[in-house]
Amino acid sequence: MKSGGELEIKRLSDVLSQAEIESLMNSLAASEENAAGSSLAAAKGKKQGSSGYEVYDFRRPDKFSKEQLRTLQMLHETFARLTSTGLSALLRTPVTIDLISVEQVPYEEYLRSINSSLFVVFSLPPLNGQAVIEMEFSLVFTMLDKLLGGPGKPVNRNNLTDVEIPLIQPIMSRLFDGIKASWEGVVITNPVAEGMETNAQFVQVTPPNDIVVSILFEMMIGSTHGAMSLCVPYMLLKPITNKLSAQKWFATQTRRSESASRTCVTNMIQKAELSCGIELGRCGTTLEEVLNLKVGDVIRLNQKKDRDLIFLVDQIPKLFVKPALDGKKLVFTVSHIYED
Repeated sequence: MKSGGELEIKRLSDVLSQAEIESLMNSLAASEENAAGSSLAAAKGKKQGSSGYEVYDFRRPDKFSKEQLRTLQMLHETFARLTSTGLSALLRTPVTIDLISVEQVPYEEYLRSINSSLFVVFSLPPLNGQAVIEMEFSLVFTMLDKLLGGPGKPVNRNNLTDVEIPLIQPIMSRLFDGIKASWEGVVITNPVAEGMETNAQFVQVTPPNDIVVSILFEMMIGSTHGAMSLCVPYMLLKPITNKLSAQKWFATQTRRSESASRTCVTNMIQKAELSCGIELGRCGTTLEEVLNLKVGDVIRLNQKKDRDLIFLVDQIPKLFVKPALDGKKLVFTVSHIYED
């Protein structure tokens, strides 16, 4: 018995020649190869994120969108600029802080990336939770040396003495001022130091697998440079994630800038000194008559005694006033506003 394929070919041979049958089989094989290639290309396109699906790692989920990370980057660029100015004034030496990166990573991965540093745990009321500022010891001891009047040389140590710990407070105060000012467009907060550690394994502000925002800075103090980072857990920022959009941040910045400018201009104007005077009247005369004036001479003005006098501000008429007495002092009562 012949197979089904052979029977089909046998029947076709009654109608088609052998060359035509081979040509037909070759065209069918080529069609199947083209279809397979198209399916593979479509699968590759979907894998690359063009359509269909994209790769997602459940061990490292993304909590922040690209726009939110971009907003956090802009916030901490402002933080770097403000903190540079504050520390420069405190240490009386140029301090440069540059933002290097902003990324979201699991908390345990953030801790593994740090070798020998000082950790300051702080809270951000009214937000619930704690965050961490990390700074390499080379930077810490350089700043302590400058505060104590030294040239600013780092010390090869990985711990702080009881005398050095209180000296960290003014440094952290400048960092907290920078955080407070830069975050003002998103949330009004008042950072408070909660603790200080020199070992990463004792710094537990969130579970190891939780996502945190790791913000890395490069700091340069004189000839000393090192790394500083800010670690903020996702759960701390979760209540304000809807505010982490560039549009809202720019709108808030603009309103705050306009309000601050208006207040500043108002304060400056209120303190401005002006010269004021009362115009008793006018008269026309010649230089010869002025040179011939003697004691006891009378000058006739164009002002009548029952008319209001003009009050001048920097030689510009502003008000009509009437003379009056306050005890033995001569005063003036405002009648109405001067109009041209």
